[in-house]
Amino acid sequence: MQIALPSPAGKTFFLSICLLIAAIDLGFSTRQFLAAYFAEKPDLASFQTASRLEPARAEYQYRLGRYYSLHEPEAALRFYKSAVALNPYRARYWFDLSTTYHLLGNATQQKNALEHAIVADPMTPEVAWEAANLYWVQGDTDKALAEFRVVLENDPYLPAAALERCWRIKPDADALLRDVIPHRADSYSAFLDFLVSRKETSAAAKVWGKMANLQQPVERRLVFDYVRYLLEQRDIAQARLVWQQAARLSDLSDYEPSPENLVVNGDFSLPVLNGGFDWLYEKSPDVSLSLDPTESHSGHRSLSIVFDSRGIEDASIRQLIPVEPNAKYQFSAYFKTEDMQGAGGPRFVIQDQYTGTTYFASDELKNADFWNPVQGTFETAPDAHLVVLRIQRVPAGNAIRGKLWIDGVRLIQTRPAEGGR
Repeated sequence: MQIALPSPAGKTFFLSICLLIAAIDLGFSTRQFLAAYFAEKPDLASFQTASRLEPARAEYQYRLGRYYSLHEPEAALRFYKSAVALNPYRARYWFDLSTTYHLLGNATQQKNALEHAIVADPMTPEVAWEAANLYWVQGDTDKALAEFRVVLENDPYLPAAALERCWRIKPDADALLRDVIPHRADSYSAFLDFLVSRKETSAAAKVWGKMANLQQPVERRLVFDYVRYLLEQRDIAQARLVWQQAARLSDLSDYEPSPENLVVNGDFSLPVLNGGFDWLYEKSPDVSLSLDPTESHSGHRSLSIVFDSRGIEDASIRQLIPVEPNAKYQFSAYFKTEDMQGAGGPRFVIQDQYTGTTYFASDELKNADFWNPVQGTFETAPDAHLVVLRIQRVPAGNAIRGKLWIDGVRLIQTRPAEGGR
């Protein structure tokens, strides 16, 4: 469309209008630019200049509040109130306003501002954390737990602290699992770790049950730690249940004991886990442990144990095995040695994990340049539930050097003893 301007005066007027509009637009743009420029400078004069240039910009009022917050909370309060009045939808503004009210000792306004922050952004974990602790102090435990749930759902760095506070508010695993703990494997894992650290055995079992029902993958580390804790607490039944369920949850089905062999990974065909009911070992400068594919009896490799010690008590490898009380068992294994030196030698030993009672001790494992069998039987005590299989140095503390291979380690229950259960 064309505008007809027949006279010079009309043309001059139109040009003047265009120039005026351009000047106004340029002025607005320049003012916005300058305000943004000064707002980035971390000094009071610059913040004040930015605020004067754009007094309706909530962010500049907020920055003035931040500047005053540590030194003059009364001044900070005025600017924070201006910021939330200009833009009530920023949780951060309300959050800092709440903090300022706290510094000034105004609990009512602190709570009011915090509730506005929650409304503005109900999923911000920092806001939820502050709100939860405030509600807790004020005795509103239901609201506190609701906000702690927001923290647990959204902040990967605060679960331990949030769980500790939740447990102090309501030390009831059933209630927390129902109302507070997110129904996720990572949340259950954190809760289980917390309860184990507090030795809350019964509550931890409930959390594990929830985890197992999720049918989601579980870290092996968690399984190993939990099984170790349960064995320390002598809760053998729960430890066995956890290990059975971990077969599918943690890809441990190959590490399950069976009636044909209660020893897990007895032929060393699998990687040694150093956890749960597989072989456990400690690193030692006196003993070197390795899986040797060049020597084997029943599988495709064996366990190689190289001794180079002035004195040790055992070979630093063992396995914990659940057993039944008043029952008879048969043990068997194969061994081979090379250049064993020192008085006596190593031997297989099976002992009660808790009482130390020795149920079986083999002859010394030495003088065998080919695979030799070891076997024996024993009967468990009426209170036996867990034994440890290890390789003991006899006599303990004496120097020993040389190499030992073991393979085909096997333990089976033959029959219950008379009067057994």
